[in-house]
Amino acid sequence: MYNLAKKIVITGPESSGKTTLTKKLAEYYNTVFFTEYAREYIETLNREYLYKDLEHIARRQIKELSENKYEHSKKFIFFDTGLIITKVWFEYKYNNVPDFLSEALKNTKPDYCLLCFPDLPWTPDKTRENGGEKRIELFAKYKQELDSYGYEYDVIKGKGNSRFLSAVQYLSSAYSL
Repeated sequence: MYNLAKKIVITGPESSGKTTLTKKLAEYYNTVFFTEYAREYIETLNREYLYKDLEHIARRQIKELSENKYEHSKKFIFFDTGLIITKVWFEYKYNNVPDFLSEALKNTKPDYCLLCFPDLPWTPDKTRENGGEKRIELFAKYKQELDSYGYEYDVIKGKGNSRFLSAVQYLSSAYSL
């Protein structure tokens, strides 16, 4: 018999600490996490990514979020990024969002989201495309999308350990820990 863990999505603009926060929270709560599949997938391509690549990424994310049983029955399962980012990525890059993704955003809601504010330094790499003021614009767009779909979330700010402690505090308040 499996327990249903709360699905917590860590979201936000590029270089806003999502991966670090996801790993630290999973370690703190002694649970598992899903890595940012988009990054893994894009890094393996020996060409520019295409619309069909984003569709593949979205389908994988939907599958991960849709799963209700986990080997490790803990209080939380953490996801490094989620469907909101993928939707906005489709809009910005291709001005088109596949219907299956729009449906999944309505029907595959995480239990809670932590939206990372881009108050950390920009660190460029080969998969990041949106530095500078674009990160603030994307943060506002992610927040708007979270609101429009009725997702429960809190905004995470701060540097270093204060960012992590803020996330723990929000989770503790949301789930009476």
